[in-house]
Amino acid sequence: MIKKISLSLLLSCLFLSLIAQEELSLSKAIQVGLENNYELKIIRKAEQISELNNSWGNVGRYPRIQFNLQGRGIKDYNESNDFTRLSVIPSLDLNWTLFEGFAVQIRKDKFDDLEQLSKGNTLIAIENRIELIILSYYKILLEKERLKVSEKIMNLSSDRYERSKVGKELGSAVTYDVLQSKNAWLEDRSSYLLQEVNFNNAVRDLNFLLGVKESKTYKFSDEFLPVSDEYQLANLLDKMLSNNNNLKNRYIQEMILRRDVELAKSNFYPKLNFGAGIQGNRVKLKPDGMSSSTTDSHNLYANISLSYLIFNGNSNRRALQIAKIQEEIGKIETEDLKHTLTNALAQSYELYQVRRELYLLAEENLEAAELNLSISKDKYESGSINSFNYRDVQIGYQNVALSRLNAIFNLIQSRTSLVRLTGGILNE
Repeated sequence: MIKKISLSLLLSCLFLSLIAQEELSLSKAIQVGLENNYELKIIRKAEQISELNNSWGNVGRYPRIQFNLQGRGIKDYNESNDFTRLSVIPSLDLNWTLFEGFAVQIRKDKFDDLEQLSKGNTLIAIENRIELIILSYYKILLEKERLKVSEKIMNLSSDRYERSKVGKELGSAVTYDVLQSKNAWLEDRSSYLLQEVNFNNAVRDLNFLLGVKESKTYKFSDEFLPVSDEYQLANLLDKMLSNNNNLKNRYIQEMILRRDVELAKSNFYPKLNFGAGIQGNRVKLKPDGMSSSTTDSHNLYANISLSYLIFNGNSNRRALQIAKIQEEIGKIETEDLKHTLTNALAQSYELYQVRRELYLLAEENLEAAELNLSISKDKYESGSINSFNYRDVQIGYQNVALSRLNAIFNLIQSRTSLVRLTGGILNE
């Protein structure tokens, strides 16, 4: 009676723990990971800084207005009479650069590009995080399926061990058979326990990516099945050249270098400045032994100045030449990135095609292995084959089942890589 109550309590606790587990789909995992990741939080802050820097006031379009206040006290010692002079001079000055070789517009365009580059860096970081979460999520499903295979093999070994013990009692089996079946069961039990550790570690790795407690457990709702799509390399190449965010960022960096060339050219233009202001002057004069007198005055001024740099040791010319060289370097780096991405796409595409075929072969192989295992089990129980033959079939089935699971994960990994290279990982 006590055993029945204990068993019912254990089952109830197990049921409640399963209910308490949070259901986690891949899409939800990506959402949580993007919200909690520390690196993305830092990158988003950097994006806010670039947005704040991108303003007309930061590039010199608007005038500069400054208030100044100066106070002065003077004590004069003369032969005839000593006196004290106190003066207060407030002023309000306005300085405005009306023209400096279109540099204001060029700097604003450059800040626009820098803001877009910062947003592009955020997108790249998000893509990296999504890819890691996808592979980590499916790694958990892979370890979970491996655990099922290990459990199945362990149960088969346990049944074989129990049958051998019964056979020994009945006289149809010897001690050697019992020891062999026991060793097989212990080996499979050890594999199962190690696989449990692998599964738990995979969950911890995902929790780390999601920024949650490592001890948190889930009920994983997605199935461990690949999406086997048909792709054409030419179409993938077109998508990559137009949608890859690393390449988009490279184009923006190339544009920024072009802005630097334009800024260097602006130094060869004259500069036109406008200045205006108002200055007040209050002077209090007090001769020794006499009453003081106060004098107020105000001055208004406005001026326009035109300056043109004739020669400064060819510094501007060298700056322009360096900017052009850096622009050429940027173009070379863009071509290098295109070449690198094209090569990576070709390799990923070929690997994806091979892994599709391997997955289909693994499915067919598993069907044959399952049928062979079922037939061998019946033959072993009927005495048609011995325990050694049955054990070989078990090991063969385990290898085939694990190979199929690896084929599924490899296919998912290859497809994720293709989608990432072609800039579609955010859309999917």
